[in-house]
Amino acid sequence: METGWLLISIATGPALLPALKGSPMRCAVLDDLQGVATTIADWSPLAGRVEVVPFTSHLSGEDALAEALAGFDIVITVRERVPFPESLLARLPKLRLLIATGRRNTVIDLDAARRLGITVCGTDAVGTPTVELTWALLLGLARDLVTENTAFRAGGPWQSTLGADLHGRTLGVIGLGRIGGPVARIGGAFGMDVRAWSRNLTAQRAAEFGAALAPSLDELLATSDFVTVHVPLTESSRGLVDGRRLALMKPCAYLVNTARAALVEPAALLAALRAGSIAGAAIDVFDTEPLPLDDPWRTAPRLLATPHLGYVSRANYELYFRQAVEAVEAYLAGAPIRLL
Repeated sequence: METGWLLISIATGPALLPALKGSPMRCAVLDDLQGVATTIADWSPLAGRVEVVPFTSHLSGEDALAEALAGFDIVITVRERVPFPESLLARLPKLRLLIATGRRNTVIDLDAARRLGITVCGTDAVGTPTVELTWALLLGLARDLVTENTAFRAGGPWQSTLGADLHGRTLGVIGLGRIGGPVARIGGAFGMDVRAWSRNLTAQRAAEFGAALAPSLDELLATSDFVTVHVPLTESSRGLVDGRRLALMKPCAYLVNTARAALVEPAALLAALRAGSIAGAAIDVFDTEPLPLDDPWRTAPRLLATPHLGYVSRANYELYFRQAVEAVEAYLAGAPIRLL
């Protein structure tokens, strides 16, 4: 069993442990990296019926997952960090309920789950934390906050960078939905010229968020000083910003990606950062998470990176785990909710 997990019974005292026929069901909570899963929500409605085991370190690889989760009836997985292909689901004979945080999950084989009799449920999510992080990263890039803070703490130079201005500059927003729309509005508050593009975006819809519709993605990339990506990952959007399109960006422009790693071609972006063909990038999402220690992203120049913090906020975690408890309750009552 993975050494990073901690067993916690959700019963709060002997009086709450009813006489059960057989053992309580067992529920694994994956990637509880902050160690908050059992305290940020009220699990008492399941007391005596379900035993909760949070895994406080990441399980990587199908063999490790199959071994660690073999004895669990219920698994709660955070976002899309852990893939559940048919090959893994078939190795979990006890699994009956899989709960994914969020309403969309592209790494769970839903068809295979149905064939194997595994119910898959989701939860709601709050979008504002990702909006806020997008602007934290954009501002951090523009004003070289990491460089200046590091120098400040190390007794280095007092001012060594020249920050980029936002007011009067062009912000290009790729995708104007639940995240991109508010990001665009905030750009207007900074006095930026906001332009937006997505495949089905109309000028009227763009205007609702204070943005002008760019005639094409190529044109948006070529004319923007800051570009931020907010479209869902699909087969048609994978590699949307590739090497050719990165080459269209100004040498003084910055790219921010808090959506999905595969939307921006990784090798092409690494090459652009190393060559200095764009001023910098901020990334919160990676193809492999957690990122290996020897991954080239960890030493890339002109990069501000965070470990997928977009959704990691108190509001989201309270919602995730409260609704996860509700999902377990509903399943036990024979009426599953928020099915994926």
